[in-house]
Amino acid sequence: MNLKAYLTLFRPANVVTAVADILAGMAIVGFVWRDHSPIFLLLSTIGLYGGGVVLNDYFDIEIDTKERPERPIPSGKVKKISALVFGSLLLVVGLGFAFFYQMQSGWIALGIIVLVLTYNRFAKHHSVFGPVVMGMCRGGNLILGMSLVSEIKTFEIALSLLPIFYIIAITMVSRGEVHGGKKLPLLFAGVLYLIVFLCISILSFQLGHLMKSSPFVVLHITMVFPPLLRAYRNPIGPMIGKAVKMGVITLILLNASFAASFGFISVAIVIFCLLPLSLVLAKTFSVT
Repeated sequence: MNLKAYLTLFRPANVVTAVADILAGMAIVGFVWRDHSPIFLLLSTIGLYGGGVVLNDYFDIEIDTKERPERPIPSGKVKKISALVFGSLLLVVGLGFAFFYQMQSGWIALGIIVLVLTYNRFAKHHSVFGPVVMGMCRGGNLILGMSLVSEIKTFEIALSLLPIFYIIAITMVSRGEVHGGKKLPLLFAGVLYLIVFLCISILSFQLGHLMKSSPFVVLHITMVFPPLLRAYRNPIGPMIGKAVKMGVITLILLNASFAASFGFISVAIVIFCLLPLSLVLAKTFSVT
């Protein structure tokens, strides 16, 4: 078995950002620990996200054969059936860990799986439906972290709109990653980014923790906008790819901002520490 090929399918750098989602969701609902370990929610998201990206490559085999022949499946490093089994097993494991934590978490995880499969099989290449479904996958992951507690408030669930908007922006930009793209999606992505940053700042101000969240928001802005601006000026594939990569990885900073906004600065720092780990992994394993 080619371990590196399977890890490439698994996209470790991306999976780290999913772990950050769960920690942020936990902070939003107060970081209250139940009797049994919330580590099961972290293990669940690793399975769910990993399974989702593996099956993404499985369903993209025909396109990748033409556009990305170096990918594990079209290159023959991983057999198509093996990828299907690997991805499906990861989803089952993710679902199992969620149900093991509590029933509510399991049903949320099941909803994420439905969204993941809908995106991979049907929605991916739709200009509007695709980005929205992908965003809902990430928003659902934040809610999965909120299932740390049995009762999640409507206000807390509504906060999942921010990662949804953020991922919609990234997904729109990513469509030009191979052949290059147009400037309008890049401009629209920048607007969505600004909306997200403004909303998280207003949230932290209302909660009385603006000074705690501001460093993470400012750092996020300084990391995500320069590659997006360069891609806007020259919307060729490699430039767009760099913008997408930075957008995905710095989602960790949005999660750190969530934790800081709710006063959990120690949790925010833990989440922030995931950023260098993701950046290091991204040098070895593909993000997109």
